[in-house]
Amino acid sequence: MSKPKEFWIKNMVCNRCLKVIQQELQQLGVTVLSLELGRLLVEAPKKNNNEIVNAVTTVLHANDFEIVENGEEMLVERIKIILIEQLQELPLHLKLKTSELLASNLHKDYKALSKLFSANEKTTIEKYFIKLKIEKVKELIQLKQYSFSDIGYILDYSSVNHLSRQFKEVVGMSMTDYKNTENWKRNFYDEII
Repeated sequence: MSKPKEFWIKNMVCNRCLKVIQQELQQLGVTVLSLELGRLLVEAPKKNNNEIVNAVTTVLHANDFEIVENGEEMLVERIKIILIEQLQELPLHLKLKTSELLASNLHKDYKALSKLFSANEKTTIEKYFIKLKIEKVKELIQLKQYSFSDIGYILDYSSVNHLSRQFKEVVGMSMTDYKNTENWKRNFYDEII
């Protein structure tokens, strides 16, 4: 009989992923004890440790996920998840700077987190968070329920001009052009880097 086994998962950054993984693991006789973004705890009384690892690896690879192999990768994934979770509840009113938020949640010095993230992802935490916010801007534009000023407020931009500059820098077109185009291209959060 095996004891519960924990896995950290790379690029599992959205809730739609959770249901699929849970269903597929159950079909293979693996019981999911806990599943949250980036973290999985399983047991399988009728399987040995290697069989559990093989089942989890098979399901994750079939769904384009990877098991995090070391503590540094795990920390990078936790940074991503914390930032993505910030965008779940709108309007976004950051009470802490991103650096303070990450440092307090992860109990690490922000400079060390920043250096680690940049080394692993080839971009800064700040640029990554901007890209996440711009994906949320695209979503809000597509809903056609908000003005650009409203979107700027919802995502805690200092002004609509600041939002417009960042949007154009990241997307390569203005928000108006994006709104008027028929070809709305958005990225899943796990594809952003």
